[in-house]
Amino acid sequence: MMLLRLLADKEQVGERRHFFISDFLSYTIVVEEVTKYTSLITMYQSSLLLENKLSEMFTPKMVIRLYHDARLAEVISNQDIHRVKPRYDYPNPQMHLPDEKQQINQFLKEWLQLSLQLGQVHVPLST
Repeated sequence: MMLLRLLADKEQVGERRHFFISDFLSYTIVVEEVTKYTSLITMYQSSLLLENKLSEMFTPKMVIRLYHDARLAEVISNQDIHRVKPRYDYPNPQMHLPDEKQQINQFLKEWLQLSLQLGQVHVPLST
């Protein structure tokens, strides 16, 4: 599972991993909760452009539940969408796509691939 590779055995509550993609883009993974069979993590994007932080719209954030025994990750919330349904009727009042959950999962996969391929982690030098 790509997410476990990115966590690199940092699965204690409060642990953080930062992946720097470029001078202006980074991803952060925060471990929020750890139980016997699951973990809850938050992954978000941080962007700096001309020393100003971008608005919430340009800083995506996902809450993900990891199921250890099944080696499965489920997106619990994405931006302002909580409890993502497997399928939506279309049209709907929130204008979610019929395959919204699949789109969110694909977006997470692309984040993880980018972090694995280009991400650099700051490692403090020991003296």
